[in-house]
Amino acid sequence: MRHYPSDSPEALGRIVALAMMADGAIDPSELRLLDAGQTVARLGLDPDSFDRVFYEFCTDMLGTAQRVSSGQLELDAETIDLLLDEISRPQLRAATLHTMLDIVHADEQLAGGEAVLIARAMQRWSLDLHQVAKSSRQTLPGGTNRAAHA
Repeated sequence: MRHYPSDSPEALGRIVALAMMADGAIDPSELRLLDAGQTVARLGLDPDSFDRVFYEFCTDMLGTAQRVSSGQLELDAETIDLLLDEISRPQLRAATLHTMLDIVHADEQLAGGEAVLIARAMQRWSLDLHQVAKSSRQTLPGGTNRAAHA
């Protein structure tokens, strides 16, 4: 996987892409959430930049992920940890996890891969749901308060 600067919009965008792909497919409700909630802008990216980050993530996955018996690609825990570690500021971690939860709940189902990713992020970032709930009032790099768009 390529490296992005710590706490950069690209690192945040890749985490959102990871959340979108955690169940093996992109659901239309996730795409609607990106547009309706202005998630991409709150990450500090424009739509073209997010598309580039998403494409780079998918390209990197093809080169680093393992294909499982279902045919899906899975990243190992070490790689996921490296991606999560690119978000270092505690408040940004909480706000990012809040966004990840929005993404994985967009289709009103929590698939196994999504649950594993959320649990891993919470453990890696030492966060609990109370801290994530408080993050709804935090600001992401794009400068917009999340609560105003929730």
